[in-house]
Amino acid sequence: MSETHAQTAAFVRDTMLPPAPPPVAERGVIKWLRENLFSGPLNIVLTVLGLGIVWLVVSTVGPWLSHSVWNAEGMADCRRIIAETWGPDAHGACFALIKHRWNQFVFGFYPPALYWRPVLAFGLLFLALAPVLFSDSRRARWTVVGLAVVLSFVIAWILGAPAAALAGMAVLMLAWALLIETRPAWALLASCVYPFAAVWLLWGGSLWGPAMALAGFGLGFAVWRALARFGMFAFFAAVAAAVVWWLWLSGPVAQALAGLVPLRLQPVSSDQFGGFVLSITIGVSGIALSLPLGIILALARRSDLPVVKMFAVMFIEFIRGVPLITLLFVASLLLNYFLPPGTSFDIILRVIIMVTLFASAYMAEVIRGGLAALPRGQYEAADALGLDYWKAQRLIVLPQALKISIPGIVSTFIGMFKDTTLVVFVGLFDPLKAMSDTIRASFEWKGAYWEPYIFVGAIFFILCFGMSRYSMYLERRLKRDHR
Repeated sequence: MSETHAQTAAFVRDTMLPPAPPPVAERGVIKWLRENLFSGPLNIVLTVLGLGIVWLVVSTVGPWLSHSVWNAEGMADCRRIIAETWGPDAHGACFALIKHRWNQFVFGFYPPALYWRPVLAFGLLFLALAPVLFSDSRRARWTVVGLAVVLSFVIAWILGAPAAALAGMAVLMLAWALLIETRPAWALLASCVYPFAAVWLLWGGSLWGPAMALAGFGLGFAVWRALARFGMFAFFAAVAAAVVWWLWLSGPVAQALAGLVPLRLQPVSSDQFGGFVLSITIGVSGIALSLPLGIILALARRSDLPVVKMFAVMFIEFIRGVPLITLLFVASLLLNYFLPPGTSFDIILRVIIMVTLFASAYMAEVIRGGLAALPRGQYEAADALGLDYWKAQRLIVLPQALKISIPGIVSTFIGMFKDTTLVVFVGLFDPLKAMSDTIRASFEWKGAYWEPYIFVGAIFFILCFGMSRYSMYLERRLKRDHR
């Protein structure tokens, strides 16, 4: 029998045990592998199958990439360097093609002496977007603005821009950056003016042409403000005034002003556009125009007016039922038949119009889904506040519907941007097919196949991935559920 007594032996520990490390299977890499790759028989089979596919791809493509050549004068020179370095049976990528012809992939046939103009136009694009997309985050806004200013100036300098152009770029971009921080309202006005300035920079010619087109919007706004008390009549009067100005008055006024103050840049025709300058021009224009048009179509399809709803449904269903390539052929071949004789309608402008109409139909359905997802109480709350239809849509309904629709909107934008490569079928030099075929048609680069596609695909991935990441940032910023 034990000699230990309950009165003399403590049965409660008066010191803490030192913490013990978790089991090996419950921590670190082993835990992650067990939970994500080997959690069950099916997962184990899929993991092994996936690793086999990765090994097959790497073992096939890896040697081809590791044997790549960046300095050569042609495909024959590439093959000679690969054979001398890795043996006569070795194969490798000839990325020297990208090094020699990168300017054609990016700028197409744009005059090399004028490369600074598209660089400035796309640099100013980020300054125009900064007060709109990054208005709530000063750090993100200044990161975007700083990178746009520095990279635009450095790239233009590397591409050989003249000193006068570099000085003008520096003054303009720094002044705009200062305006964004000190005068946000004026910065938004400058963002509205940007599309007309970009057209002048890209196509050149007289500045008074885009200025008179902008003046038409100003005239329409002034007429609308003067007749605002007459309701819808003011809207139709504003549209009529703008159309009259654009059709009959803007041309003579622009010519008269050009004779007095000839503000001109060297003209660049549309057939000299190509590569990513063409794709980004069409993509940005389509994105900027299709979103407001899609909002109008979505509201029209949900309208209580039968005629408005019928026309909206007919337009949306017709556009969604027709391939984009059909609309591009219409823009290229058939549209001139419906215009007055002697009318010159730029091919890029025609393509932008058709791409915008195509994207707006899909955008309308995405936004209509966001409108349908709102509870009925939101509409009743707007009615209870005494708001009219347009104020209710602007202040209560659309902000919530657009927030819900952000993933679908950005997906439509990405799909439309990638569809800009279809312009090859109407004779424009897109970076993926037409420009690649043009470069490979030269004797020194005949035989290159995968290298152009890898380069163009990488650029498309960077641009589309950037749009996707921004949409995720916007969703996090607008998330108000548990704040």
